[in-house]
Amino acid sequence: MEEEKNINVEEGEDTPLNESEYQEQKMNERASETKDEAGSEEESPEEKDPLEAANEQIGKLKDQLLRSIAEFDNYRKRTLKERAELILNGGEKTITALLPVIDDMERAIANGENTDDPQVLREGMTLIYQKLMKVLEAQGVSKIDTQDADFDTNLHEAVALVPGMGDDKKGKVIDCMATGYKLNDKVIRYAKVAVGQ
Repeated sequence: MEEEKNINVEEGEDTPLNESEYQEQKMNERASETKDEAGSEEESPEEKDPLEAANEQIGKLKDQLLRSIAEFDNYRKRTLKERAELILNGGEKTITALLPVIDDMERAIANGENTDDPQVLREGMTLIYQKLMKVLEAQGVSKIDTQDADFDTNLHEAVALVPGMGDDKKGKVIDCMATGYKLNDKVIRYAKVAVGQ
């Protein structure tokens, strides 16, 4: 029998193991498998830990969000600044256009002291008025027409009712006390009128 046992060992067959030896061998096999798996994970850079990949993506998204918030905040501040400048200096174009009219008025006043002819002064004032109206028209200002017009609450403000004008004048503008003006089709001052009753 001893010869049979030696033969079995020589042929490379496993000898029977006791329980503790068996568990130790299994633990060694598992440890070597774990080392092999860890080694294969390190070797393939494409396969990452899902938690690390998620954290990396969260970091990128957080960075994008912070940049977007900063850009929007800068845009909001720039818009508020431009709006404040527009409110403050919005009338610059109109005022610049009116300066030549003021120059003409100053010249007319200076020349008015040198002449006693009222006709010359009247002509000078008429020319200045016409120039002023051209400047205003260039800025989009226009007069509201009231002559023989029907009364329109969108354009006119009735300050007086004139009775006994006849049926053909009923609801029509009889007289204009103050001219109305529009700026680019928006009424900026209603025409004050007397309306036939």
